[in-house]
Order: sequence, then structure tokens, then C-alpha cells
Amino acid sequence: MAAIKSAFDTDKMVVLVAQRDPRMEEPGPEEIHDIGVIGRVDQLIQVNGTIHALVTGIKRVKIVSVVKKEPFVEVIVSELAEVIEKEEELKILAGHASRELQRAFSLGKTVDPTTLMRIAAGGKPSEAADQIAFSLEIPLSEKQEILEALSIKVRLDKVIKALEREVRILQLERSIDTKTQTKFEKNMRRAVLEEKKKTIEKELEGLGAGGDAGSEFVELKKKIKAAKMPKEIREKALHELARVAEMPAFAPEVSYIRTYLDWLVQMPWSKRTPNEVSLKEASRILEEDHYGLKPIKERILEYLAVMKLRERNKKKGNEQTANILCFIGPPGVGKTSIGKSIARALGRKFVRISLGGVRDEAEIRGHRRTYVGAMPGRIIQGIKNAGTKNPVFMLDEIDKLGVDFRGDPSSALLEALDPEQNCEFSDHYLEVPFDLSEVFFILTGNMLDTIPPPLRDRLEIISFSGYTHEEKLHIAKKYLMPKQITKNGLREEEIKFTDKGILEIIKFYTREAGVRELERMIANVCRKIARKVAEERAIPSEIGPNEVKKLLGITRYTNTGRERKDESGMATGLAWTQAGGDILFIEVALMPGRGQIYLTGKLGSVMKESCQAAVSYLRSHWKEFKIERDFAKKMDIHIHVPEGAVPKDGPSAGVAIATALLSALTKKKTRSDIGMTGEITLRGKVLEIGGVKEKVLAAHRAGLKVILLPKANKKDLAELPTKVKKDLKFVFIENLKQVFDKAINS
Repeated sequence: MAAIKSAFDTDKMVVLVAQRDPRMEEPGPEEIHDIGVIGRVDQLIQVNGTIHALVTGIKRVKIVSVVKKEPFVEVIVSELAEVIEKEEELKILAGHASRELQRAFSLGKTVDPTTLMRIAAGGKPSEAADQIAFSLEIPLSEKQEILEALSIKVRLDKVIKALEREVRILQLERSIDTKTQTKFEKNMRRAVLEEKKKTIEKELEGLGAGGDAGSEFVELKKKIKAAKMPKEIREKALHELARVAEMPAFAPEVSYIRTYLDWLVQMPWSKRTPNEVSLKEASRILEEDHYGLKPIKERILEYLAVMKLRERNKKKGNEQTANILCFIGPPGVGKTSIGKSIARALGRKFVRISLGGVRDEAEIRGHRRTYVGAMPGRIIQGIKNAGTKNPVFMLDEIDKLGVDFRGDPSSALLEALDPEQNCEFSDHYLEVPFDLSEVFFILTGNMLDTIPPPLRDRLEIISFSGYTHEEKLHIAKKYLMPKQITKNGLREEEIKFTDKGILEIIKFYTREAGVRELERMIANVCRKIARKVAEERAIPSEIGPNEVKKLLGITRYTNTGRERKDESGMATGLAWTQAGGDILFIEVALMPGRGQIYLTGKLGSVMKESCQAAVSYLRSHWKEFKIERDFAKKMDIHIHVPEGAVPKDGPSAGVAIATALLSALTKKKTRSDIGMTGEITLRGKVLEIGGVKEKVLAAHRAGLKVILLPKANKKDLAELPTKVKKDLKFVFIENLKQVFDKAINS
């Protein structure tokens, strides 16, 4: 301390040397090294008896002799000159030493950042060697050797060797630390998770779940085993369960896989209702639930009988296939309710889905699980909701499926509805086959034409026709009235319909093949009576025609068939529509002109061609019917079919068009009580047409008396109700001359 103070007060020069033995308190001249550093004392601060000095090293020196020892040691020194080698070689060695120091720093060696930056920036090789040597963790004796090395190259070599040794030690330490840390973290993680597991299981046990039984994965595994899946599907489910068990709890895929497993375990892989088919019971239920429809009921009973025998043969190992039932007919004739009755007769669950407007194939076969919000198709959803693998499954409105860029749903139905391949129906969401061979599929629709041929080929078509007035009367009395009386809060003694009152509603307030509009009209009457009862006003003792008119107001429809009078240029045709049969009035007007033909009434292309064929036939037979030869050149012909807002098409109006045209040309009147239908040829032949039953029922409703039918359609009368055949006279025709003889007054 005395030496430092004296130096700071005089020339600020001081000699710094190391002790040979650092433990000695008072070393003598012989206990210190000869070679040290001469430095300059730049700053000196004394605080509480302690000196803080900032000294800058200047030169290496060697102690020559000791001048005095008290009050501090004074010596005579000589400067030591450095041995400088080739500058390029020294720069290379200094650069290598700098890189090794940076490497050691990256491995965790403690180095003053300022010193590190100064060395990395480059400078004198001798300064780099001294600065690096200062930061080395080596014994004092080795540092003294570096200090005493006057050759810069030797000094750099020693520094580099010491640095490389430190780097190897640091690498080894880091490797050991990493392994130790990994092992520690793994053990710690296991310990934490096991502790959490114990806590969760303890909480579940407190809630009554009971240890492992409360674990979600354990529960799922039990459900998978209890579902009695086929072996391949069970293995897939267990594989998915193992995947989700290894995932972090908050991974996005966890919820998707859990939902998928829930669908798998909830599917009725082996659950089925007993397939006990009692034909007597089925017949009783069908008669109890529906009036009329005798051919339909017989066909269904035949189907059930075949099903019963198939079950017998299946037990013997002789499995057979059956077609899928398809009910086609106008709205409101009982297609859906017949399906419910079949399910009740078989004791099976009933599932109904509507396919009207469905345009996406995924609605049938499901979405891939890769999509967000993916779900199985409607068929698999219906099976799952039913809870059995053999329900009665009704696909409603099959004729109203759509097609767009998302696919063709009708094509997706081919596999499900084909008895030869639906035993392995593949849903895109489940990605495993499901057996649909035991499902009783029933399809319904209003039109057969819009069902694609490949799908239609797999179906057993059963046609439903409209009801007669008498059948509607019985349906109203047996089913509709009791239902609406109860629904509107009335008692049986408070409202009584007479047969004439119901017929009044049927004839003048409804015009339909089914009974939906009839039920709405009966409900309307019931509501008006219910209001009178609630207001404690007088109610009619019975509902007859007069009461119906008072309650429902003016009639909505008129009996156009009866009210039309005989007149020329007009004929009554019969038409088929999606809602059943209807009558058409064909009107013809002749005007002076140049042979133009005007066709109005929103006619389709086929019906327009029938008009052209009728004109061509009469032009080629002008002499036979005694009409003017050049009538088509001297006058314009206007053919019109009223109700112009309703589209009309088809060839079956050809007979009526030709009759109305001949009547207008000859100015002879046509009979108003005759309805006619049939396609014509240029030779005057009358060809077979379809929809005979619906057309005849429409004529009967309209009050016509005589029906002209193609002779080839005589076989279709077998389908008509006996009452209709008694009320109408049928005339079968082969050519237009027979039609004109019957329909046009002489």
C-alpha cells in the first residue's frame, strides 16, 4: 500500500510481480518471480483503509537488484524486448485464438464482453495473446510461463493449447449437464403426472366414479368392447384410442377423434329388433290404419311373405336378396303412413328422412374426417338414432334429389340401396363398412321420370293412385274427423258431419288426388265450431251442405264437367299431373288469315307436336270429313288450353285436339259429357297412353259420363274401383273416325 501511494505521488510507475507461493503473507525477494510487469497507476481511491488502484500494464521487465526493503521494496529493473516473428503467421494464430475464445464463450465460459469484442475486432497479436491469457482458467505457474515467453508465437501457441483444453472441458460439461437435465426433467415430469393422476382419480372416487373406472379412456375402451363390433373395426377403434391417449390434452385432433370414437361405439353393430313377421297381424294393422288401397296392401303383404321365407332360408344358409320398395303417387294418398304401418306390423323402429332438395353427395355418404364439423351421412345418422341395425327406413321425396358441383346424391344411394352390395356400405366419416342388408328401405316420390335409371332399376315400384269421392268419404269419417275433433278440443257430441256435408266439402272445396286439403277443410269447420262452443253460442246439431257453405263461405271449385254445354270447337281431354288426374278443355278458334297456327296455354313441345299432327291429319282427310280443301291456307287456327299459367305437355291430348279442331271446321257441337284421351298418328291411329286410373278418377270427380280410351288401355280398367266403373261408360277406340262418331253430334 505504501509503494502504491508513493508511486501515485511521484512518477506513477510501479512493478507488479507474482509470488511463488500465494499463501505466504510476507514474501521476501527470494519468494517472488524475477519477471513481472511495469505499470502506470492511473487512479487511486482509498475507502475505509482499503486502496482501490487502476493500473495499466506497459512492459515486461526483469528485476536486476533490490535497492531497499523499507518502508516498501524498491528494485532496479530492465525492460525485456519481445521476439516478433512473421506478421502473417502471427495474425493467423491470433485469429485462431480469437475464434477458440468465442467458442468457449458460447459453451458458457465467463468472459468480459468488452474484452471479447476487442479481441474479435483484431489488433496486435501480442495484445490478443495477453488479453486471452488473462481470461484463461489455468494455474498461476502456467500464466507466469506465458508472461515470461518473449516470443509472441510461443505465447500464442501456449494460449491456444490452453483454450482448446478449456473448450473440450466445457463441451464435456455441457454434454453431462444436458443428459442430467433431460433425465431430471423426464423423472420430474413422470412424478408430476403421476401425482396429478392420483389427485384426479381421488377426486373422481369422491364423486362416485371410482378410480380407473372414472377415466375417460378406460370408459371408452369398455364401450368399444361392449359395442360388439366386427374384429377389424374394433382394432381400428382401439388404435384410434391409443393415438388420442398419447396426445396432449389440448391438441386440436383430440376432440375430433373422441367424437369419431363416440360415433363408432354408438352405432348398433349387433343390436336388432326381432324379425317376427305375422301376416295376419300385418294385414290387420294395414286395414286399421288405411281405407282402400287394396292392391297396395296385397303387394305389401306379398313382400312381407317373401321376407319371412327369406329369413327361414337364411337360417339354412341359403341367403337371398329382395328389391327395395318404392311408392310412387300423388301427394296425400298415404305413402308415408303406409311405411309407418309396415314398421308397426313388423315391430321395428321407423326412421324417415326427406331427400327433397338435397344436392350434396356428402349428405348421403358423410364428410371426410379431415374437414371441420364433419359428420356421417343421413343414412348412418338415421341408423344410429334408431338404435337397431334393421329398422324400417323411409327415404322421402326421392324424385326431388338435386345435382350440382358437389356431386350426385342419387349415385351415392346406389350402394346403399343395392341388396347385392349394401352389406358393406362405406360412409366417408366412419371409414369402416356397415351392414345395411337388414334395413327395410322404402322410397317415396310423386314422379317416376325424374328418378335416374340406375337407381330406378334397383327399386320395386308400387304406384299409388288418387281416391274416389266415396273413398274420401270413408277416410274422412274413419280417420280425419276423429283426429281433428280431438285436435281442436271438441267432443263427439258437439259436432256431427252428415255424409252429404262431407261430400259437399269433397266436391266443391277440394280438388286433389289425396286427402290433405280435405283434412284442412274439416279442421277449418272444427275451428269455427270450437269458437262457437267457447263463446257459448248456438251450434248446429249436424253439419250438412248448407252449414258447410255458411262455415266455409263460397265454393272454391265448380263441377266444370257437368256445367259445360255442348258447343263447337271444344273438347274435354284427360290429363295426368303430379297431384293426380285432371281434365283439360281444348278450345279451337278459326279466323280469316294466311294459314298461321297459334298455340297458347303454356304448352310443351310434345303437346305442340300433337297439335301439328291433328292439323296434318285433317288436311290429308278433308274429303272424308267434308271440309274445305284449302282451309289451312285461307284461315288462321288458334288452339288454346285454358289455365294458361299451368304448364302442360304430353301426347295424350292428341285425340281431344283433333276432335275440337274438326268440330270447329264442321261447326258441329261436341258432347259435353264425354272425356277422351289418346295419342294420335298421321294415319289417324289412336295409341296407348299412361295414367289411366288417375285420368278416369279425375273424369269421375268432374261428373263426366262417357270416357273414350285407346283399345290398348282396356287392360287398365282392372285397377279401377268398382263404383267408378259402374258410374262411367267406357268406349274403346282404335282410330280418330271412331272418336268423331262418338264425340261430335251429327
